[in-house]
Amino acid sequence: MGKDYTGTQYELAGDGYTAVVTEAGAALRRLRHEGRDLVAGFEATEMMPLYRGAILAPWPNRIADGRYTFHGRTHQLPVNEVDRATAIHGLVAFAPFGLVDRGGDHVVLAYRLFASPGYPFTLLITVEHRLGPGGLTTKVTATNGVDEPAPYGVAPHPYLTAGPGRVDDWELELPAERYLEVTPDRLLPTGSVLPVEGTGYDFRAPRRVGGVRIDLAYTGLRPGEDGLARARVRAAEGRGVELRWDPAVLPWVQVHTADRPEPRFDRAGLAVEPMTCPPDAFNSGTDLVVLEPGAAHAASWTIGAC
Repeated sequence: MGKDYTGTQYELAGDGYTAVVTEAGAALRRLRHEGRDLVAGFEATEMMPLYRGAILAPWPNRIADGRYTFHGRTHQLPVNEVDRATAIHGLVAFAPFGLVDRGGDHVVLAYRLFASPGYPFTLLITVEHRLGPGGLTTKVTATNGVDEPAPYGVAPHPYLTAGPGRVDDWELELPAERYLEVTPDRLLPTGSVLPVEGTGYDFRAPRRVGGVRIDLAYTGLRPGEDGLARARVRAAEGRGVELRWDPAVLPWVQVHTADRPEPRFDRAGLAVEPMTCPPDAFNSGTDLVVLEPGAAHAASWTIGAC
C-alpha cells in the first residue's frame, strides 16, 4: 500500500507510554506501555481497519436503515453497513482533523462537521489525546454550531490487548449489571434490557473469556470509589490493560470479541467502547444527547496498563 492513508502521524511519549495518533479521524493508531501493546493497532501504510482506534461521532454504533426522526423531521443517512442495512459509527472516523495544539505528551485536533443530507447540523469536534502516569486520556468535545438543537452521541473504538494470544486466552472484568438484547441478524435493539446474572455475558467477577462471542451494549455500570467504571483485560501472567470512564457521562459500553473471517483480525483484540447512548438511540431516544444551539458536550476516557 501507499504511504499516506491516514495523514500526519502524531507521536506522543510520557510516563513510560508511547502513542501514535493520526490526522485521519484523530484516531489512536498505537498505544504502548514500556514497549507492550495495549491496543490492537494498525500500520501507518494502511487504511484504518475495522474502526480500530476511531472516534465515533455524532453517533456510536448503529442506526436502523440509516433513518431517524428528530424534532418532527425525518432524515436519511448513508447506509454504510450494507449487510445489516444500518448507518454505523458516525461521520468523522476518516475525516481530516486539523492541528490545534501539540506537545511531547499530547495533541489536540479539531474537525468541523458541516451540515449534510441525513445530518443537517454543524458541529465543531475537538479531540485531545494526552499521556500521563495513568495512561492515555482522550477527551472529545462537540459544540453545536447551528441555531437549532442537534442529536448527538460519542464513543471510542479501541481493541484492547492484554498480551500474546487471542481474546479466548484473556480474563475480562466488566462491572455491568445489564445488557441490551439485540436481534441476531442486524444487532438492533429488541427493546429489552436484561440482567447479566446467570448468562455467559456476566463478567462482574473477572473470568476467562474463552469461546464466548459478544457484540453487546452493557449498562448498569458500577463505579469504583473514585466514581469511574473500569473494564480490565488481563493475560494469564497477570499483566493487562484497563479502560476507565465516568458512567454518568458514558452510561453504556459496547463489548465485541472481534469475531472475524480474516485470520489477522479474528479475536485479536477485545473492543471496549464506552458510549453516551446505546445502539439506535437516534430512534429510541435512550440517553440521546440533545445539543442546544451553541452548547457543548464533553466526554473522556483513559486507557492504561494494569
